[in-house]
Amino acid sequence: MRKLKITELNRISAEEFKGVKKLPLVIVLDDIRSLHNIGSVFRTSDAFRIECIYLCGITAVPPHPDMHKTALGAEFSVEWKYVGNAVDAVENLKVQGYEVYSVEQAEGSTMLDEFETDRTKKYAVVFGNEVKGVQQEVINHSHGCIEIPQYGTKHSLNVSVTAGIVLWDLFKKLTIF
Repeated sequence: MRKLKITELNRISAEEFKGVKKLPLVIVLDDIRSLHNIGSVFRTSDAFRIECIYLCGITAVPPHPDMHKTALGAEFSVEWKYVGNAVDAVENLKVQGYEVYSVEQAEGSTMLDEFETDRTKKYAVVFGNEVKGVQQEVINHSHGCIEIPQYGTKHSLNVSVTAGIVLWDLFKKLTIF
């Protein structure tokens, strides 16, 4: 077995990325404070051809050198929009026909491995602040909550790790490529 060289991976360019078909999935980042977490979500979004990222509240916007450390240029390939209030972003997405789910531990949440999708629908997932999670008001405006099953002693996962797990799972369920 031989490790592949970057030139052998046949990746598309940032310009080509803009024109290719995207997964019908939007991410909403609700008050994410860490530039490294934001950059990591951009990079993961690039990997799975996510349609767009909504940056809300205190979530920083590109360009920023600390965000670039983890995004590695994905902040230039993945479409993004800044919306001051995450509730407004969620309501806007619902009007556009998206089913919106907050990723949060909540009463009645659906475990990620049990979450069923419909490939004819568009989805949006909301990821919350590193300490406080998704705001309750945002949850109230969502169609429901998705939760990652956890079996250890900790109460949560890092938001960029959470995004990676959720986006990979939804990519497998919604893939159109």
